[in-house]
Amino acid sequence: MSMAPEHAPTMARLSLAQRLAPWMPVLLVPLLVLAGLLAIPNTSSWLTLTVSGLAMGMMIFLMASGLTLVFGLMDVINFGHGAFVSVGAFVGVSVLLLLGGMTGAPSLALNLAAMGLAVIGAMLATGAMGWAFEKVIVEPVYGHHLKQILVTMGGLIVVEQLIIVLWGPEEIYISRPEALKGAITFAGAALEKYRLVAVGLGLVVFAAMRWTLRRTKIGLIVRAGVENGEMVQALGYRLRLVFVGVFIAGSALAGLGGVMWGLYQEVVSAHMGNQAMILIFIVVIIGGLGSVEGCFIGALLVGLMQNYVAFLEPKVALISNIGLMVAILMWRPMGMIPVVKAK
Repeated sequence: MSMAPEHAPTMARLSLAQRLAPWMPVLLVPLLVLAGLLAIPNTSSWLTLTVSGLAMGMMIFLMASGLTLVFGLMDVINFGHGAFVSVGAFVGVSVLLLLGGMTGAPSLALNLAAMGLAVIGAMLATGAMGWAFEKVIVEPVYGHHLKQILVTMGGLIVVEQLIIVLWGPEEIYISRPEALKGAITFAGAALEKYRLVAVGLGLVVFAAMRWTLRRTKIGLIVRAGVENGEMVQALGYRLRLVFVGVFIAGSALAGLGGVMWGLYQEVVSAHMGNQAMILIFIVVIIGGLGSVEGCFIGALLVGLMQNYVAFLEPKVALISNIGLMVAILMWRPMGMIPVVKAK
C-alpha cells in the first residue's frame, strides 16, 4: 500500500526531528550563553560571568558525575554523597597546608604539583571511605529506596561529626596557590586564573570518563550494566565487583570535586558537602540518571544560570536552578539524556 503524497512531507519532518532530538540538550548551553549576552550588554561582564559559570559548572560536574553513575548502575539513592565532598575538601586542604612552601612559591609548576598531591590524597581517602561506606551502609539496603535514604543520610551525619572531631568545629580558611591568585585580562574582562584551571580540569575529567565508558572493556560492562544488569551477569561478568568499583570511583571523584570546591570558596566546613547536595541532585536529575553526558550538560547549565541570574537579580538566584529543573523536566521528564533500562 503506497503512502499518500500529502503525508510524505510530514513523515520526512518527523524523521528529521528524530535525528535532531539527541542534539537538542547540547544546544541548550550555547543558547543560554547567547541569552546571557543579550541580557548583559556589557561584553566584559558577560565574559567574566560566563567563565565563572563554566568553572562552577565543571566543579559541580566533578562532584555529581560519580553520583549519577551510582544512581544509574546500582539504583542507589545515596544522600551520603556529600560526605565524600566534605572529607575530600578537608584532606586536600590539610595536604595544601602541609605544602605551604610549594603553594606559597610564585611558581605555577610548584603550585600545580601541590594541588596534584592534594587531589591525589583526597581521592585516595574518599575512595577508601567509599569502599567502607558501600560495604557497611549501602550493601544491606540494596533494592530498598526508603531505607537507602535513611541510612545514607545517617551516614552523612556521622561523617560530618567525625570531621568535627578530627579537624574541629571551626571553618578552615584556605588561600589559593600563589600563582593561581588574581586574574588575567582578556578582551577587557577579568578572568580568574583558578577558574580557568577548574574549567580545564573539568574538561579533562569529562573527556577521560567518556573515553573510559565508550572505548574500554570496563566501560562497556558499566554501560551494559546500566541498561541491563541481568544480561551482563548472565554473560558471566561479576557485576557486583563493578558496582563496588563504580562506587569507589564515584566517591573519589566527589573528593576531587571537594578539593576544587573548597579552593573555589576559599573556606571548608563539615557541612559544605551537604550544602552542595542541592545543586548536585539538580544536575543528576535534569541530566538523566546514569548519563555522564547529561550530567556534564546539566552542570554547565546550572553554573551559567546561577551566575547570570545572580548578576541580574540576586534575590532570585537561589530559585533559578529550581525553575531550570522544572522547565527541563516538563520538556523531558526522564532528563535530557536518559539511560533507558531494559525491562
